[in-house]
Amino acid sequence: MQHQNRPNEPIENYGIIGNLKTVALVSTKGSIDFMAFPRFDSPTVFASLLDANQGGYFSIEPLMGDFTNKQLYLPGTAILLTRFFSDNGIAEIMDYMPLPGDQDLEGSTIVRKVKAVRGNLTFRLHCAPRFYYAAATHTCTLNNNQITFTTAPDSAIQLRLLADVPLQVTGADGYAEFTVKETEIVHFVLESVSAGKASSITDIAQYTQDTYQQALGFWRNWLSKSSYKGRWSELIHRSAITLKLLTSSQFGSVIAAATFGLPETIGGNRNWDYRYTWIRDAAFTMYAFLRLGLNEEATNFLTWIFKQCQGNKLQLIYGVDGTTDLEEKELPHLAGYKNSKPVRIGNGAMSQLQIDIYGELIDTIYIYNKSYKPITYAFWNIVTQMVEAVIQQWQLPDHGIWEIRNEKKEFLHTRLMCWVALDRAIKIAESRSFPFPVTEWTEGRNAIYLDIYHNFWNDEIKAWVQYKGAQVVDASVLLMPLVHFISPLEPRWVSTLAVIDDRLRLDVLIYRYQNSFEKVDGLDGEEGTFNMCSFWYIEALAKSGQVDRAVENFEKMLGYANHLGLFSEELGKKGEHLGNFPQAFTHLALISAAMELNKQLDRIYS
Repeated sequence: MQHQNRPNEPIENYGIIGNLKTVALVSTKGSIDFMAFPRFDSPTVFASLLDANQGGYFSIEPLMGDFTNKQLYLPGTAILLTRFFSDNGIAEIMDYMPLPGDQDLEGSTIVRKVKAVRGNLTFRLHCAPRFYYAAATHTCTLNNNQITFTTAPDSAIQLRLLADVPLQVTGADGYAEFTVKETEIVHFVLESVSAGKASSITDIAQYTQDTYQQALGFWRNWLSKSSYKGRWSELIHRSAITLKLLTSSQFGSVIAAATFGLPETIGGNRNWDYRYTWIRDAAFTMYAFLRLGLNEEATNFLTWIFKQCQGNKLQLIYGVDGTTDLEEKELPHLAGYKNSKPVRIGNGAMSQLQIDIYGELIDTIYIYNKSYKPITYAFWNIVTQMVEAVIQQWQLPDHGIWEIRNEKKEFLHTRLMCWVALDRAIKIAESRSFPFPVTEWTEGRNAIYLDIYHNFWNDEIKAWVQYKGAQVVDASVLLMPLVHFISPLEPRWVSTLAVIDDRLRLDVLIYRYQNSFEKVDGLDGEEGTFNMCSFWYIEALAKSGQVDRAVENFEKMLGYANHLGLFSEELGKKGEHLGNFPQAFTHLALISAAMELNKQLDRIYS
């Protein structure tokens, strides 16, 4: 039995927990409303975030009258506390996912600890999984106070709910109503099990205590490897933990966001699936990890890249395990977040030409080779293949960083990243004395530089524009000084920044491009301001010497984070979060902006 008419929570009302294989989103009301299983890019078992009534959820709610609630992470961890306050008492739910051992690559577990901090409190639990994007049926059996949910008819997935209070079955769902005495704790474990196999958990209280200590130790030990010692360290570390939660420990790949189908405009149709590894997003993520001294993630990712490139051309998007069949499909049976349809899985951008990915990836390889560990000659051969692809393709129109579903154009950002690819490859070769065709690569780099400098400049609006011949600007131009293509004091750059200010800026918020001026992307509907671009803007301000203004903008941007310091992709007119959540792009851009601000502030005040 599903609760009918459960309202959609605001996107920002969620925290994320995970085990480096998948993630779950927990609302401020104590309901797990999203989880794909067994992997980030697998079908969902909970998706009430995308269909409040049919999608499935796992809720624990205190029956304590009118209450207020707060949510926080235990510092330096991905262990989430949801707290409820009323005249009748204080309740607390702790949620986390135990980290898997090397031998446990398929299983996943959610631990939920319920505590009555003040007062004797009654709670209601409702565990309502809906398998395969809520398209499959399942059976539900109660045995020895354990509820087993089994997909029908194939038994491919089994989840088991264990508790130290009496459980009941209602229809296809698990249910419990229980009272917790003041200071007492009740434990729930939802684990995946092999069909017919008994749970290995014999003492649920001891299991939760052991896994809690392990999770606490894992996250704090991981974060202790960060070399970051500057300002805003708590937020930087929260962003780093969020990026880590989106990283696969099994494969080394990293996904662009935890969710799919969340709208860029409420009620709109820009609802994409971001649970895959975009080379661009992943390369930027590794760049952030490397700058924080978290080098192991970059090593694992580059090992994964090396594997994908063995005898194959670099793809734009991969599944977490390196698969490339990501056909875009619609799920018409799901109502969509606040009726935002269609809900899509897969991603049609996989077949697009986006030449910029070579630049982002080679830039990360350059940083890795320079600041952490020299790459091998075998890996250098992969880099040379990428550079050859750039030399052959750099003059072609493509779909660009924003995956424009319209005609291909010669986008400035793509051309800029082609320059980065050649520039960084030359620098790697020169520092390591690797063999490379010096004249061809150097002439190629010079030709791209001159093409950008002269042919993307619009003398009428006094700015470098989105594509050749355009009358509009694009926020990705903000990367020009960030990748050291141009000095931030160059007159043409100062003028371009002023045009960005005038045309794309709303206080501290930045739009990606002027879609209202010209249907750049070929899609209907609006979108919000793009958080990553807002942080790029802050970093560009800092580099140009406008440090005080950059700091003020940065602080105001942090004010848009949710209560846990998490960001989605975009922000709406009321400051509401839009798009998939949490978004790697936003968090890595936040880290980069903060590090540039630290550098500039240290220069001024030390």
